[in-house]
This record gives sequence, structure tokens and C-alpha cells, in this order.
Amino acid sequence: MKVNAKVESNNNPLNAVKWLIVVALIAVGVVGNSYYSDLGLIYRVGALLALGAITFWVAVTTTQGAAIWHTVKESQTEIRKVVWPSRQETNQTALIVVVLTIIMALILWGLDTFIGWIASLIIG
Repeated sequence: MKVNAKVESNNNPLNAVKWLIVVALIAVGVVGNSYYSDLGLIYRVGALLALGAITFWVAVTTTQGAAIWHTVKESQTEIRKVVWPSRQETNQTALIVVVLTIIMALILWGLDTFIGWIASLIIG
């Protein structure tokens, strides 16, 4: 909850300007990539990566960007706490799913055949 307090109390008036800079940098990247299409791909990719890093840094310095970055960091911490299934548990679960899918397919096939047989008796 400390992050929310920081976000609310750190309402920087420059946030709107920073977001405009972010949008402008993205536009420069798109237009520049198109304009310099005759240059080698490696140069354009390098320039776009550098521009992307600058854009990311500007976005993270905003209040909303800092909150999102903090959430991403917390998510990484939570993912480390997850107890992932072992290979044997994964294989057993997959086998159960396959077997039940085959059983349901057979039941539906039998039901479809039976209803088709009944319909053919009625229709003649």
C-alpha cells in the first residue's frame, strides 16, 4: 500500500509532458524507420532499440510508469513463490486429460450414432 501513497502524493505536473515525449519518440521511431528504409536493417534495429530504451526510461520516470514497473517487479517476486508441478505430475495430468477426452468422444459418437439410428427409423 506504500506504492499507492507514493503515487497519489507524487502527482508531478510534468507527467503529461513526459507522456507526450513518449508518444513523440514512438512516432519518431515509426517515421524514421520508414524514412530510412534504404539503410541496412541492422542500423535501423539498433536505432529502434536505442530509441525504445530511451522511451522506456522516460515512461518509467512518470508516476504511472513507476507504479506499473513496481507491479511488474512484484509479479516477478510472486512467480518465484509458485510451486510448479513436477514432470511426473504434468505427465499424469496430461494423460488424464487425453483419456477423458477419448472417453467423451466415444460417448458422444455412440450418442450420435444412436440418435441417427432413431431418426432413420422415424424418417424411414
